[in-house]
Amino acid sequence: MNSGSGNKTIAELISALPEEERLILTLHLVNLVSTSEIAKKLGVPERAVISVIASGKSRLIGLISKGDL
Repeated sequence: MNSGSGNKTIAELISALPEEERLILTLHLVNLVSTSEIAKKLGVPERAVISVIASGKSRLIGLISKGDL
């Protein structure tokens, strides 16, 4: 996992995300659940799910770009 050099695994980066982003990104990217199904399960509009996915991906890209991966 972490070699001590400051680099983190993708799993560690995802675990550092806010709970809502972590849950939705895991459902969508790992479990391959559609945005409409996630929205239905959580009782929120699909646009909200799409927005959280976009912000979570952006946050992950930022972490990776900083060299955290």
